[in-house]
Amino acid sequence: MKKIAFFDAHSYDMVSFNTWNESFGFDIHYYKERLTLDTVELAKGKDAVCVFVNDELTSDVINKLVENGVKLIALRCAGFNNVDLKAARDKIRVVRVPAYSPHAVAEYAVTLMLSLNRKIYRSTQRTREGNFRLSGLLGFDMFGKTAGIIGMGRIAKELIKILHGFGMNVLAYDKYPDVKFAEENGVKMVELPELYENSDIISLHCPLTLETKHMIDRDAIEMMKPGVMIINTGRGKLIRTEDLVEGLRSRKVGSAGLDVYEEEAKFFYEDHSDRMINDDSLALLLMMPNVIITSHQAFFTEEALKNIANTTLQNIKDCFEGKELVNEVKQE
Repeated sequence: MKKIAFFDAHSYDMVSFNTWNESFGFDIHYYKERLTLDTVELAKGKDAVCVFVNDELTSDVINKLVENGVKLIALRCAGFNNVDLKAARDKIRVVRVPAYSPHAVAEYAVTLMLSLNRKIYRSTQRTREGNFRLSGLLGFDMFGKTAGIIGMGRIAKELIKILHGFGMNVLAYDKYPDVKFAEENGVKMVELPELYENSDIISLHCPLTLETKHMIDRDAIEMMKPGVMIINTGRGKLIRTEDLVEGLRSRKVGSAGLDVYEEEAKFFYEDHSDRMINDDSLALLLMMPNVIITSHQAFFTEEALKNIANTTLQNIKDCFEGKELVNEVKQE
């Protein structure tokens, strides 16, 4: 029976994985700690580790995993920017879950758009206090507005279909565009400057790479429409936080919906309600009435958790049965 060290484990992970593991039969050891150089010894004697977005798969951690006999890193997420693939090359294999529910993330991106536009959070707070005035709650029709989608993978394609249902115009940028999909769905493929200049709402759906890190910075914001709405359900480091804060202060950015944050590993998935937020930028964003920040939960649906558990366990099974790893990631 293969042993798996499961890091950053939460109750919902255990329920989902235990249910699906009944048909796989792995010996799963759950740890609430994230995988770091300080906790890597917990993987000693295990055949595989199962990790999430904020676990630290640095070169040192990977070398320690290899020393401890671990043969596989199984990501239960799509992104792999937290893994040093160069260090893993020829030492340990890495697999991921490329698509657990594109509908979940696309629908959540729209949830952020609508909540910001129609001031749902502010309105709910007011009415709970008995204030039923409408001043300060003015929104705009989504119909006829232009959405700029950066990245056109599976999630973005589902989002585009939803936005067309609102009657929105859609611009998109992708380094390797799906021209057929764009033509069939009325999407105009453009370069980033044109997308920035003409979009009322900009939504980020590209992977985090050296090229895309801090792609939304002061220069990019300067090119955008006054009052633009920025949505990020991708990766926090796509946005340079200090430049976003400045854009909000100057009102160049009208609103922002962030399900991810540049330094989220320090805070997300944990309860910090009994202490001060030791991050000035995050604390400031949390106070802004035109900003919504949620804790990297866009993926969090019943369907997604089922797909994550099933695909992750199948990846592990295929590895140890010597089968082709269709979801393997390697250094390019």
